Amino acid sequence: MNILIAGGTGLIGSRLLELLDHERHNVTILSRRKREDAPECKYVQWSPSDESINLQNLDNYDAIINLAGAGIADKRWTANYKKIILDSRIQSARTLEKYLRLTHNKPSVYIGASAIGIYGDQGDKKLLESDEVGQGFLADVTKEWETAHRQIESLSERTVLLRIGIVLSTLGGALKEIIKPAQVGMYGYFGDGSAYYSWIHIDDMCKIIIESMENANMQGVYNATNPEPVTIKKLVKSVKRAKGGFGLAIPVPAISLKTMLGEMSQMLLNSTRVIPQRLMDANFKFDHNSLVPALKDLLSKKI
Repeated sequence: MNILIAGGTGLIGSRLLELLDHERHNVTILSRRKREDAPECKYVQWSPSDESINLQNLDNYDAIINLAGAGIADKRWTANYKKIILDSRIQSARTLEKYLRLTHNKPSVYIGASAIGIYGDQGDKKLLESDEVGQGFLADVTKEWETAHRQIESLSERTVLLRIGIVLSTLGGALKEIIKPAQVGMYGYFGDGSAYYSWIHIDDMCKIIIESMENANMQGVYNATNPEPVTIKKLVKSVKRAKGGFGLAIPVPAISLKTMLGEMSQMLLNSTRVIPQRLMDANFKFDHNSLVPALKDLLSKKI
């Protein structure tokens, strides 16, 4: 397959590039800055804010994977950065839509990244793909993101939207931040530790994307999380156990987080207990089901 990846230089995209079978697939990555082609892929410049790609159309691509969007944890949620978070997602989808409308041959599949933030803060309720969306900034952004993806449904043979959970990797995201204070023997969890975090090993996340691309039966919305979500307290204690050695798990009070981070604290305090029901119904095989072994695998491989 000829594969086009938007957001291919981010945490998930970089690992996906490593795991794809390059004897079977040709990969092109859209990048905002000019890059030299590599043995495993070529780069094409694009500018979502201008809705431009350095291509005439997307006729040559069988699969389009859209992971693009500004990181929600990269900066404090000022009014300006909240706009960037939303616009980066909407503009990326709109740019791909614009160029897909110029094609003569539909791609076999369009895979759009979404997020479990769409469910909002729902305590210990088990959330399936069929559940209603929640409230708050993250839910509002994700709803608009999915709406933008759905404008492409008629332009591809299949559309798959992946509501991605907390991707565990030593190279970025939540796990990297949890590990940082561990160097001085401290592990912090947020609030009273009861908020559910729906996690997934980064290699399972990439496996879901590859399955979405290659399995013609996959269509629609899927929760891209592990079947066993855990509380943040259990996640932090599991990291401590996986790393071994001395360490104290201590709470970071919710009031302190709200004072330091403002509205952004909802990202850490929201409880979202998500079940990947549609993947389970399709008999998708997770390679990393248990949290502690998954963490040990990530720590040993440094991925």
